[in-house]
Amino acid sequence: MALTIANNVGALNARNNLNRSQAKLERSIERLSTGLKINRGADGPAALVISEKQRSQIAGLRTAIDNTRKGVAVVQTAEGALNEINSILITVRSLALDSANSGVNDADALAANQAEINGALDTITRIAENTQFGEKQLLQGSAGISGTASDADVTFLRGSGSTSDGTYTIDVTTAAERANIAAGTAQTTTLAANEVLFINGVSINLNLGLDQNGVVARINEFTDQTGVIADISGGATRLYSLQYGSNAEISVASDTVAAVDSSGFGTTKITDIGLNIAGEIDGIPASGNGNVLTSIAGASTGAVVRIAESAADPVLSENGLQGTISTQNNALVFQIGPNQNQTAQIAIQSVRADALALNTTGSVFTSLDEIDVTSFKNAQDSLTVIDAAIDELSSIRGELGAFQASTLESVANNMLSTLENTVNAESVIRDTDFAEEVSTFTNSQILVEAGTSVLSSANQTTQAILALLQ
Repeated sequence: MALTIANNVGALNARNNLNRSQAKLERSIERLSTGLKINRGADGPAALVISEKQRSQIAGLRTAIDNTRKGVAVVQTAEGALNEINSILITVRSLALDSANSGVNDADALAANQAEINGALDTITRIAENTQFGEKQLLQGSAGISGTASDADVTFLRGSGSTSDGTYTIDVTTAAERANIAAGTAQTTTLAANEVLFINGVSINLNLGLDQNGVVARINEFTDQTGVIADISGGATRLYSLQYGSNAEISVASDTVAAVDSSGFGTTKITDIGLNIAGEIDGIPASGNGNVLTSIAGASTGAVVRIAESAADPVLSENGLQGTISTQNNALVFQIGPNQNQTAQIAIQSVRADALALNTTGSVFTSLDEIDVTSFKNAQDSLTVIDAAIDELSSIRGELGAFQASTLESVANNMLSTLENTVNAESVIRDTDFAEEVSTFTNSQILVEAGTSVLSSANQTTQAILALLQ
């Protein structure tokens, strides 16, 4: 090889190799210090793309797992409140059973039981109104199917999981009717003698000298016990039940013959029962009980509405077309997966006292809020409604429990396994293998030191030319 001064090829070669070793050493230092073997696109373009997608999934999985845990907390909050309501209902049932023991209880005892029941029902409604997770209310219907009516005579009570969003017409084809009896003879003078009326098994003493308005007022003093209201219709004293429908009954008899100077009901026992409402929701025949209509088919299935009493006659409900109701599904929706639309939802219906045990067959009462235990028959009817409310509440709790165990917790457990495997796959692609990298680092470090020494020597080769020039 020729000796030259202008170009030191050996030194250039040594420097080139030293630069390569230095770059390799710096990459090893970076990988060891960051713990990652892919720190930029140049380190592995395909690996970076795959790794970033997996990182996105990992972040999504972790958030979704947190979401399911929060969802479990929401469900447990609702279930805890439902458990308390169930305990209250058991107490209410015991009070109704006590009131049904008519051979023992007097009017004061029955009134005391009713007062306690009223307080319990108020508490149930209060719990339903106040149970919330953060600012989100859970049990007063806003987490289920909500609805509004266009007509003031229609009250939307509840929907179900089968009720679709939409607007539905309400048409009453047969008005609900309260049980009602009018006196056969109109009272036109004051009572000529003391009289005893027997209304639904309750004795009511009418004193000598009462005019018709006084008789009506006296009967209405016992409404809580008889379930009957008195008014004057067509000149005669009329009785009608508090409740609508075929389960509403009135029986009345007097110890005095019918006359213009008596109540006019006479000594023969008279009875009457009410009539259930009939109508259509969204043009499809609905189930009627009392003055409550329940949709049983079509998109509105499960929607329940109450029709108000007629403005013209309190014995009847309103009749004819009653406008529309608009329903909206406000079910709780949980994002339980790492990707779009991986959700689960559950609707929780209202558990207010006026929304439980609606349209219960075999009872004069159309909701839990209406129960009355101040008579034997009412206590029996109340038991039917209370049992229906307990069954309804148990069904809601079972649905929530199944959603928690079979959906939220199962999905969370599956995602934990998926997260573990995804993290492992991402680690294989991106994490530094320290055993291998330390070996590479050591090798590069030695090469750098050797390259530095060789470059120093290569720079001294031209010194030999000076010896030739001397």
